[in-house]
Amino acid sequence: MKPKKSLGQHFLSDRNILMDMVRAANVTKRDIVLEIGPGTGNLTALLAQYAKKVVAIEKDRNLIQFLREKFKNMKNVEIIEGDVLKISKSEFPIPKKNRYKIVANIPYYITGRFLRIFLSNNHLDVQRPSVMVLMVQREIAERIVAKNKKESLLSISVKVCGIPSVIRKVPRGAFAPTPKVDSAVIKIDNISNRWFQKNHINQEVFFVMLKSAFQNKRKILKNSIKNMMEVGLPSLSLLENKRPEELSLEDWAKIFHKL
Repeated sequence: MKPKKSLGQHFLSDRNILMDMVRAANVTKRDIVLEIGPGTGNLTALLAQYAKKVVAIEKDRNLIQFLREKFKNMKNVEIIEGDVLKISKSEFPIPKKNRYKIVANIPYYITGRFLRIFLSNNHLDVQRPSVMVLMVQREIAERIVAKNKKESLLSISVKVCGIPSVIRKVPRGAFAPTPKVDSAVIKIDNISNRWFQKNHINQEVFFVMLKSAFQNKRKILKNSIKNMMEVGLPSLSLLENKRPEELSLEDWAKIFHKL
């Protein structure tokens, strides 16, 4: 099977790396696992050994027949043709009442939108996964975790929904064809809306504020979100004069309530 550049396909066959992804998700026979972009099915095969069921969504029509033939004798593997970014809630293959995990080597160009869909929960209106283990571009992984680094719209958006960590780095030579960048496996654990509930924050309004601030991330806060403020924030003057990338989750909670 020849990878399609237009779909960002880079096939991974290193069993050790794939097993690290399965272990990081702690996949057991109680779990339903959603895999996006199974490619030639190397990760799918490992997941099927440990999971109750694996639902794999593949956009490449040329791969569908190959995958269905490969897994025709495995009753706990379901291959679905489709684009996960365009799937509707009526088409979502996992019932709303069921908890599930996501383990996937996703095309890198969909990373941001993919995370927004399955973390913010606004698009599909389905239950969030309990954990996500993803292969992403190394630079993106470091930006999401953002330890001792400046925060970003992506890192804050992930951290309000779960706990991100880097499981391992993956050299570009592990893929075929070889991508131009190194990769990393990230885990987002404890996915929920608890942070919003704990801080009494409306999720939809919070993300409007966050996006407004980061659209002008080089400006200090009082200038980047001035269109949202009827008055200044005198009790938060120290935060007002910081840039969005310098603020913590606790800072954003304070700012939200003052606005």
